Amino acid sequence: MRLEFIDKVKDNEILGKSILTSDGQMLLKTGVRLTSNYLSKLKEMGVLYIYIKDDRLEDIYVEYEKYIQLKHCTIKSVSDISKNIHGYTGKKFKEVISSIENLVNYIIDIGDVNKSLYDIKTYDNYTYLHSLDTCVMTSFLGIALGFKDEELKDLGIGASLHDIGKTEVPLKILNKKGKLNDEEFEEIKKHTLYGAKLLSGNKKLSKNIIDIVEQHHERIDGKGYPYKLCGCEISKYAKVVSLCDVYDAVSSDRCYRRKFSPNDAYELILGNSETMFDIDVVEKFKETFSIYPLGACVKLSNGVEGYVIRQNRGFPDRPLIRVLYDSKTREPVQFYEINLLEHKNLVIEAIV
Repeated sequence: MRLEFIDKVKDNEILGKSILTSDGQMLLKTGVRLTSNYLSKLKEMGVLYIYIKDDRLEDIYVEYEKYIQLKHCTIKSVSDISKNIHGYTGKKFKEVISSIENLVNYIIDIGDVNKSLYDIKTYDNYTYLHSLDTCVMTSFLGIALGFKDEELKDLGIGASLHDIGKTEVPLKILNKKGKLNDEEFEEIKKHTLYGAKLLSGNKKLSKNIIDIVEQHHERIDGKGYPYKLCGCEISKYAKVVSLCDVYDAVSSDRCYRRKFSPNDAYELILGNSETMFDIDVVEKFKETFSIYPLGACVKLSNGVEGYVIRQNRGFPDRPLIRVLYDSKTREPVQFYEINLLEHKNLVIEAIV
């Protein structure tokens, strides 16, 4: 399959990867033939990119149906608990935790992030998808860092609930367009404390999870909040979630700014090693995640456009590209491949 900007998708092409709404409902399922009406509705809802079935790219791994179902359950649970945190106790809360654990268990079984089609933002909506994506990314990074299965569950649960304290922050502040004033920013910063307070009375949640919620905005250099912790004072769990939270956040459109390009988001993480982020976590991030997702169409510095079909481990910006058509005439060609590791004079300029 290939990842396409929605304006480039043609009528009757087949959806290659299911699309969920921001609160976890199945919008369109894999295999649906896309009509102009479907495409118009998707645009109206803020869908930016979609995966399209393409026999020329059939070797790009197709996401498991079970994985889609688990993500659906998780995002719905996070959505529900965020809307009614004070009403979620006992059995209801246990069901939320169970849905997150099921997703983390499946990620443990997958092991390799490239098999999951963890991708750039395909949906211009932030609230609940951010929690899901942070959970998925954190779980894969935790695996790379050698976290044990039970530790990975704590990571996933903490990542899914890390922003739960924002339910106590006024919506007029959360949704404000433009820069927050000092008073508003101080209120936003309290979401870490609000979240820890909301969850600390639940005996089903470990201290590791509470630490994530409370410390995910702490920085290695001591300039974070709420306690200005530094270095080893910060929970190892919070260090992982902190990086994934920032990477996913800047990769999303927000009411007050446009999202970063994949390359800029990646460079932000690397550039803040040992200031915002733990150096060991950053190094594993570099080894684990690539800049350009499988199936993405990219434009090279020589004008040629092609699709990412394989990552080169340790070289996040130099994948293997498959060229399917002439970049000027847009006519199909006998496809060929360019391994950017073997062509050091070429660089990727953009996702197109």
